[in-house]
Amino acid sequence: MRRLVRTLLLGVAIAGWTAPAGLGQSRDAPATLIADRVDFDSRERNLVASGNVEILQEDTRLTASRITYDGQADRIVVEGPITLQDGERTVILADMAELSADLKNGILTSARMVFDRQLQIAAAEVERVETGYTQMRRSVASSCKICNSSDTPIWQIRARTVTHDEEKRKLYFENATLEVFGLPVAWAPRLSLPDPTVKRASGFLVPEFRTTDNLGSGVKLPYFITLGDHADLTVAPYVTTNDSQTLELRYRQRFARGELDFQSAITEDELTEDQLRGYFFAQGRFEMPRDFTLNVDIELVSDPGYLLEYGYSDKDRLDSSVQLTRTRRDEHIEGEVIAFRSLRDDESNRSIPSWVVQSEYTRRFSPAGIGGTASVTAQTLGYFRTADDDGPDSRDALRASARGDWRRNWILPGGVVFSSLAALNLDFYGIQQDSAFDSSEARVTPFLGAELRWPLIKGGTHASHVIEPVAQLVWSREDGTTLPNEDSRLVEFDETNLFSLSRFSGADAVERGLRANLGLSYTRRDPQGWSMTLAAGRVIREENLGQFTAATGLSGTTSDWVSAVHFAVSPGLSLVHRAVFDDDLDFAKAEARLGWTTEDLELASSYVWLRADPAESRPEDLSEIYVDAGYQLTDQWRARANWRYDIVADDTTRAGFGVTYQNECIAVDLSLSRRFTSSTNVTPSTDFGLTVSLTGFGDRGDGASRAHKCRG
Repeated sequence: MRRLVRTLLLGVAIAGWTAPAGLGQSRDAPATLIADRVDFDSRERNLVASGNVEILQEDTRLTASRITYDGQADRIVVEGPITLQDGERTVILADMAELSADLKNGILTSARMVFDRQLQIAAAEVERVETGYTQMRRSVASSCKICNSSDTPIWQIRARTVTHDEEKRKLYFENATLEVFGLPVAWAPRLSLPDPTVKRASGFLVPEFRTTDNLGSGVKLPYFITLGDHADLTVAPYVTTNDSQTLELRYRQRFARGELDFQSAITEDELTEDQLRGYFFAQGRFEMPRDFTLNVDIELVSDPGYLLEYGYSDKDRLDSSVQLTRTRRDEHIEGEVIAFRSLRDDESNRSIPSWVVQSEYTRRFSPAGIGGTASVTAQTLGYFRTADDDGPDSRDALRASARGDWRRNWILPGGVVFSSLAALNLDFYGIQQDSAFDSSEARVTPFLGAELRWPLIKGGTHASHVIEPVAQLVWSREDGTTLPNEDSRLVEFDETNLFSLSRFSGADAVERGLRANLGLSYTRRDPQGWSMTLAAGRVIREENLGQFTAATGLSGTTSDWVSAVHFAVSPGLSLVHRAVFDDDLDFAKAEARLGWTTEDLELASSYVWLRADPAESRPEDLSEIYVDAGYQLTDQWRARANWRYDIVADDTTRAGFGVTYQNECIAVDLSLSRRFTSSTNVTPSTDFGLTVSLTGFGDRGDGASRAHKCRG
């Protein structure tokens, strides 16, 4: 009966025909033979299992109508229909199989192999040799679903032979012809592709066809190179009809405690007088000892118009930085060096800070004796310009600051929350190349405050309600040293900083004088899954010190009203509206954001209105609408569109439309976009893009879930 053991291991042997490296090796688990009848002839040394034959071993399952072991010929014959399933990734279908007794060599006839439930290879004959290769003769490969035998797949590859290397997990095609809807479109004497079990493999990626007004028509052909298990390089030549030749490079590497990502391109074209153009972007993140994190971001470009013309980025200000941070409970440490470069027409890189160096240490604690919560912050900031004239456009400065703040809450009768506030800011400046200031300046700014909150809560089976009126009184000295202002030029006034001690965004400017901050908020939460929050408030000052412009909403002794509405339905719908307006409903600022997500729809829309404010480098009113939407038309078809409209100029600034078709074997993406704006560096441009991907090779995406359905 020793030969019976070999037969019981038949399922293991056939599983080794297609399994990736590691799966095709011998297994120690016993195999189980199930059949309606098993006959053994000891004299002829023959064994026959017939009728609903199954061989099971671990995750391998073989079914056949009959299995015969011929002892004299020392061979095994399996009669079909044969189905072998090795786990969830490989399936073999065949009419008949003939194997050697040692199960290392054999032939299947009229066989079909299915890799990872996507790529199918049908062959007149399949031969397995003990060296780990499976050879399929007169083969047709495709991942397209066929509803009946008369249908033609969207694409298929016909080949004289297809060889599967189990160890390398690659498919080698010989004399291969690519057919699309049955028509031959490409031929190759030899073709190598990864099998569907591979996640990463060197080879060509999906080509991209692109047409723009400036570059003409062109094709981008990326080639992916694996560099071990943790690094890779993508090289993409890009050639267009307008004499533009570009070589794109992307390098990625992952470490045990970090990662690197480099993206760059070098171009020779006739759009500028420069012989060579290009860019280099790099990002890196590393976990350092003692819980520190190092972040590196490098952004370089040859000329202002390059990124936009070639579609790499729409950034108009580049910032390269090296940052070291650590955040722990009650502690934050940060140090950073930043290099700025502006690509805008109306900005000179000589007059804006080219280098910024900053550091910060913050510690939060509970002071003994007085209770409450306190924090201390030490901060430095230095900025340097390349200009060497005298004045604000050439000024270099270094600021060292120390800040401390304290807050304590008391619960009064009736649920009223009383809070006392205190803070002290110390700022020291060293200033060069600006005679409007002394070479050294100092400023001391104390803050004192008191606050009353009265949260009123009502609960019930239908909804919960919270109403909270807040009154805050803040004092800081009215007089103060005027210092260079670099980080506090933009002022935001909304519900999030209504009760801040200072509403300036940075530390160069601080809010002064006696003022009362008043506000009211209401929140409703419904158990059916929706919630709404309303908030409004304003600031009343003892004296107008002229620190804010009218466009900020904070000028005068009485500020404009600030309001906010937050509405959310879970899941999928969110609406946010913020506004700053006076008693006559004359708006200084307004914005609205809408987000809506369903099973088929993704919609994001925003509206913004800002009054002109030369102090914030905004000489004209700004008003804009932006819409970005995507809709799943069917299981295979998806449409997307985006639109940006300048209401003040009454003109569209950018618009785009795209459609994607994806099923189990092909993905097609078609896009059309138009940039209507222009400058001295770039002109308006229309961009047309097309990518076609034949799926089924390499690691599967979501194409299998979008397989088209057969009718009938």
